[in-house]
Amino acid sequence: MPDPDSAILPTAYEGLARLQLEFDIYQKAAFPVRGPNFFALELNGEAGELANLEKKVWKGLEIEAERFANEAADVLIALLNYANARNVDLAKAVETKMKLIDERRRK
Repeated sequence: MPDPDSAILPTAYEGLARLQLEFDIYQKAAFPVRGPNFFALELNGEAGELANLEKKVWKGLEIEAERFANEAADVLIALLNYANARNVDLAKAVETKMKLIDERRRK
């Protein structure tokens, strides 16, 4: 029997595909010599910066919401650039992964 909660799985992956394509066009024009290794390192650096903000919150410091938005945007941009450099179709990969996560969740 199908799980009715599976109906809440995302379905609008075409927006991600379009965004990734637009980033690919920009990336090839602006940064043609940067390969996947550069973007993987960039992604990890940006994720680290976001994690450091959360660590500060965990320690009781107040952080402006704009800083979280800025770092989250950096992580997404780095991920898009990495995926493009590795020819990863993020929309398809995320859709496939979400179906797998949902299948595991229902077991």
